[in-house]
Amino acid sequence: MTRPPTAAQRRVIDAADPVTGRLKGTETQLAALVKRGLAFRHPRPPHDHFLTPAGHRIREAPPETAAASAGPSLDPPPSAGVFTARIGGDEEPDTGPGRVREVHSAWQGLLELRRMTNQDGATDRPCGWERAHLVQAAALALEAAGHRPQGRDARGYRVRATPQPEAVAVHAPDVGQLRACAATLEGAGWQVGEHTEPRTRDRYLLASPRRT
Repeated sequence: MTRPPTAAQRRVIDAADPVTGRLKGTETQLAALVKRGLAFRHPRPPHDHFLTPAGHRIREAPPETAAASAGPSLDPPPSAGVFTARIGGDEEPDTGPGRVREVHSAWQGLLELRRMTNQDGATDRPCGWERAHLVQAAALALEAAGHRPQGRDARGYRVRATPQPEAVAVHAPDVGQLRACAATLEGAGWQVGEHTEPRTRDRYLLASPRRT
């Protein structure tokens, strides 16, 4: 289990801007939060520091449960951590209130990352992190919009990598669900096309992050 933040670090996290997650603190405090995956340093001047989704989870959690929320996040530097977008598979998806809050926090953090790393500050199209993590990014957009990842009952979406550059495949058990996923991804800034698998005749989506 990841160690909880120190009392001083917790004060810095709790004092973050409630909307943007912008942090104020000493260079040592901020560097320590970055090292733990709870904050990141904006790449452009004035190089402010902001909470990652994991940092937001720490702020939202009571102190006694903060340790369970700590860990790396979707924001750079990307690494394995507590939060993982559900891509659909054999596991039974978690749909409890804790998961809903976690997904919401991750999605808000990703929108903030778009705002800060897209050159024009746009939040309506994917950023560089999403292009480098296509499957996770598409799955997060779907889960954040309320779509259910596939479990053992074979219902819900599945997101898979493809040989095509900057494209993922999205599968769903029926055309209605598939088109609902397409609408969600288009609204999240992805280009989406519907295709038919030649051998099985199953319908699926090819989705790519929109650049403009």
